[in-house]
Formats: sequence, structure tokens, C-alpha cells
Amino acid sequence: MTPQRHARARGSSLIEFALVFSVLFPLFYGTFQFGLGFYYYNELVNAVRAGARYAAYRTYNSPSATPSTDFQTAVANVVVYGDPAGGTAPLVPGLAVTHIKLTIGQVNSVPRTMTVSINDFPVNVLFATFRLKKPSATFPYIGVYAPV
Repeated sequence: MTPQRHARARGSSLIEFALVFSVLFPLFYGTFQFGLGFYYYNELVNAVRAGARYAAYRTYNSPSATPSTDFQTAVANVVVYGDPAGGTAPLVPGLAVTHIKLTIGQVNSVPRTMTVSINDFPVNVLFATFRLKKPSATFPYIGVYAPV
């Protein structure tokens, strides 16, 4: 192969790489972002289920459908940090106690269900930010009802 042909072949390879890279990089980046968003959503599902399960077993000490502050805080800490006492690093980046909603389903002033859901949580995926109002989990209340 002559030096002139070799130089042209190397230039062709560079152009081919640039064309293929300009197509494959956004494809791989989009796949990564979709997978990351799916992973975060799966972590939120697990965290919400853990919070609802915790609320279903914990002693409920409020005489109304509005939970006491310590009950609400403990459930929100389980969802956000995985621990009723709280923590420093949330399970999902950006998740805060303010994104957690706890709803008590009562029948005849006695708690029957505990529903924990995510409210207005921003997820940065691809080139957009989505605000989630999901997931939610409901468990039947089987803890001790001891209103103050």
C-alpha cells in the first residue's frame, strides 16, 4: 500500500468513527438514562412498601385520621432513609421527607389501612424532569390502636 493510500484510509476511518459515534453515543446515553430512571422508580416502590408495612405494624396513637407528628416522621424516615430514626443519605437521590404522604383509612374512628405514597418528587431523566405522584402502597393496619 502506498503512503498516499494509507493516509486516505486513515482519514476514512476517522470520518466513519465520527458518524457512528454521533449515532451510538445518544443511543447509549438514552439507554443509560432510561435504566437509571427505572432503577430510581424501583427503589421508590421498595421504599414506599417498606414505609407502609412499617406504618401497618406501628402503634397508632392519634384519635383521628390525622397521624401524630412522631408517627408521621417515623414513617417518612423509613421511606426516605430506611430507618425510623432518620439518616443522612436518602435511598434515592433528591428524596426528602416532604415528598412522603401518609393517608390513614379509618372505619368507625379505628384505623383500617395505611397508605404511603410519593408526592411531587422530581426525577431528572434524559433531557427532562418528571414529577412523580407515584408509587403508593396500602397495607391493612394490624398494629396496636392506642389513642392518647
